[in-house]
Amino acid sequence: MHHGERRSRASLGAGLLLALLSLHCAPSRLSGDDDQDMGIGGGGDGGGGVLTCSDRMPCPTGQRCFQSRCVPDRGACCSDNDCQNDTRCTSQAADGGTCGICVDYNDALAQLRGIRNTLAHQADRLGILLSGGGTHPFQHWGQQAIFDAPRFHHLSQLYGYLAKQFTVFGQHVHIGCACPDQALWLLHAFGRYIPHLIALSAASPFVQGFDTGFQSARLNSVFAFPLSGRAPFVLNWEDFSAYYRKMIATGVVKSMKDFYWDIRPKPEFGTIELRVMDTPLTVDRAAQIAAYAQALARYLLEEKPVEPQEDDYLVYTFNRFQACRFGYDGTLVIPGGAEQRVIRDDILRTMAIVEVHAYDLGSTEALNLLRTEVLQRRNGASEVRDAYAREGALEEVVRQGSERWAGRLT
Repeated sequence: MHHGERRSRASLGAGLLLALLSLHCAPSRLSGDDDQDMGIGGGGDGGGGVLTCSDRMPCPTGQRCFQSRCVPDRGACCSDNDCQNDTRCTSQAADGGTCGICVDYNDALAQLRGIRNTLAHQADRLGILLSGGGTHPFQHWGQQAIFDAPRFHHLSQLYGYLAKQFTVFGQHVHIGCACPDQALWLLHAFGRYIPHLIALSAASPFVQGFDTGFQSARLNSVFAFPLSGRAPFVLNWEDFSAYYRKMIATGVVKSMKDFYWDIRPKPEFGTIELRVMDTPLTVDRAAQIAAYAQALARYLLEEKPVEPQEDDYLVYTFNRFQACRFGYDGTLVIPGGAEQRVIRDDILRTMAIVEVHAYDLGSTEALNLLRTEVLQRRNGASEVRDAYAREGALEEVVRQGSERWAGRLT
């Protein structure tokens, strides 16, 4: 599990590592953070579907049967102390629970709820509140302290007050890919749908005690950093590796972590990492958004409805701003032309297209729940604003939000 950009007493970032069956592509080598093969986050049959297994139908070499599905065999480990590269393993814990890669929506939901219950119990013992949301609604950046670690001291010295105002919280979703070139293709194909993920997850209307007018004000903090934005348009790993080596040589970056891109490759996990989402107000919503991203990725990889182009990014920043500012009601310009759609309508149209993939992945329920929210124009930002209008105090909004995050308030 990967947490959001930063954690505080009143917010919790959530992340998911999702398994995805991808199309086969030629093997390649990575030269990034740790020069490893791009491993697929799930078994594959070459057609993008989940490869089932049983005692009579064993998995291919390098995979193991887990809950009737083939997943990568990373060894028997369930914590960082049990084995190397634990974030890449999927196994069954001694108590029958699971850890590591989430194979499907139900797996992700079960894991998130289990972790939430543990954290909520410990938070109660410590007398602190844990809540969802992309920003702390009323903290002031000047009151923040830098965590005592070399990396964070370096960031504080480099970015000044930007480091302290970066008290924001995001959901990151990792999508497993079969090989490096496929990862880059999917990364750029996903760019067209970034406004969907922003609007669905938007939950940060308040900053430092004031309503910003944005659905997702969190991303304004991210965009202030010089290495934020989007990845360079290259579609093969050799060219990407050359770009990465040039950036390392400049001294501007030291590792892939220094790129704050909306989507970035994660070589050591064999994934692409979707990073634009606010932390939702509930773990259920986090699992639903992750399931939508998984279904969308499967659709893109199987059907190849688009071929990414550099010119797709002519409208990228505009579309992203519209989603941050207006959410579902924002305007989306379709890349490659001048057609404009309301983001809400484009989400609903896309959900209808990926329904078959959601069904195959076992996430129809997640898609239906999200569709209902879109039709009702509800997201985290609207719920936070409604709570503030009702209560008149952000402290009470956060208190109620913590109860809801813990599953004690609907």
